[in-house]
Amino acid sequence: MDATDQRILQLLQENAKWTSKELASRVGLSITPTYERIRKLEQLGIIKGYVALLDADKVGLPLMAYCHVSLKEHVRDLLEAFRESIMQFPEIVECHHVAGNYDFLLKVMVKDMHHYQDFIVNKLASSVMISQVHTSFVINTLKQTTALPVDLE
Repeated sequence: MDATDQRILQLLQENAKWTSKELASRVGLSITPTYERIRKLEQLGIIKGYVALLDADKVGLPLMAYCHVSLKEHVRDLLEAFRESIMQFPEIVECHHVAGNYDFLLKVMVKDMHHYQDFIVNKLASSVMISQVHTSFVINTLKQTTALPVDLE
């Protein structure tokens, strides 16, 4: 991956709807080589897909919480069962297996505190695998991006 590929990735992260023609003019190439570079980045799995980023408040999900989850045991079957169970909950928008005081870090998006309580009591905590859940609620977001710093050396 060279500097031109990195620039293409930066531009696509800013606006994935730019056409090959628009991208080509920004990176100083013609349309065909730009298109071929994008296809290669897609084929290599560097570009995993394209999405629309939504405003959580405007779609009715203003409450963001981070849940620190500890499992009762660290055995393969329980880890796999937990992974499968969290995939069933649309409220969980991110799940990371972490090292440290907890086993998993979940990013949860819900309508309000009532819905969060319902999610915890009736969905997440109903799992017999979980020993603890500690939650931090987001008061204000200072920085939120999906763009990766692809040009760092």
